[in-house]
Amino acid sequence: MKTLKVFLLITDIGFIIYWLVTGMHLIPESWAFKDYDNPILVAWNWSFFPLDMFVSGTGLTSIYLYSKKNSLWKKLCLISLVLTFCSGLQAIAFWSLRLDFDISWWAVNLYLLIYPLFFIKGVVKDTIK
Repeated sequence: MKTLKVFLLITDIGFIIYWLVTGMHLIPESWAFKDYDNPILVAWNWSFFPLDMFVSGTGLTSIYLYSKKNSLWKKLCLISLVLTFCSGLQAIAFWSLRLDFDISWWAVNLYLLIYPLFFIKGVVKDTIK
């Protein structure tokens, strides 16, 4: 759980910071993805907000429950990991369909896609016990 906790904290707090920065329009244009001001892409980006907040909520709650020795942490952690994977997959699929490759956006979304895969099996195994 020690390593998993670090990944959950980075991801969950990262999502919260990203959405605060996005909501306050603090992302510099040079860092923004292609067509960042296009209303359709703005809507596409904001469509991730509920999913990302659910990821953060389940992830942070699972850490809290783990600290309280409540076994429900495993189920919430699994939900968080699966939804994190889905969030990364959807973004990568979108950028792939657009044939748009920006290493900074791809790297973050590949992280979201890949890191859960290292932990899902262990959490599932632990949950089934």
